Amino acid sequence: MTSHAKPLPSYLVQRYHGWKATTWEENKAWYKRLAMGGQHPRAMVISCCDSRVHVTSIFGADQGEFFIHRNIANLVPPHNPDGEHHGTSAALEYGVTALKVAHLVVMGHSGCGGARGCHDMCCGHAPQLEDRASYVGRWMDILRPGYERIKDIADEAERVTALEKQAVVVSLENLMTFPFVRTAVEAGELSLHGLWNDIGDGGLQQYDGASGTFVPL
Repeated sequence: MTSHAKPLPSYLVQRYHGWKATTWEENKAWYKRLAMGGQHPRAMVISCCDSRVHVTSIFGADQGEFFIHRNIANLVPPHNPDGEHHGTSAALEYGVTALKVAHLVVMGHSGCGGARGCHDMCCGHAPQLEDRASYVGRWMDILRPGYERIKDIADEAERVTALEKQAVVVSLENLMTFPFVRTAVEAGELSLHGLWNDIGDGGLQQYDGASGTFVPL
């Protein structure tokens, strides 16, 4: 069943050898320390799978600094201990209970294909996502409550941008449905943060829980 696996494309092999001969060689003591000492990240970041979103570059983070989980539209589902497979919930449990991160950041972004898909699905323009067999569509169901909040915005572009930000807000709300997250937050051991990144201009906006708005950093 694994005979379809092929060797890496040559450009990736070349990049690896370049990295090993330069970055790794110049910092090999640090890499060995990371390997021997295990990981002790201070923050967990939940961001989108989008290839243009590069959290470590934005914050200049080194290896071992962030525990990163990526999924479509940076969504956190509600707590649902049904015994099934839950990748995001598993990563969240590990980050909070095993690694005991001090900060948990949800970061959305401009031009999010997942948020656009949810928008179109909720508008009735993406029947393929309504199919119960669509993994993407069922995942984007998490964001439907956010769509209900912004659906009356007249301008479509503004509506989609607002939905991208709702992906962050809905995720922050859902995080607090996890008992281990709520316990850590209420004990002052964990803080939650929401961000939205404008890819084109490099802007970063932070969610202000008191006002319910995103403000530029």
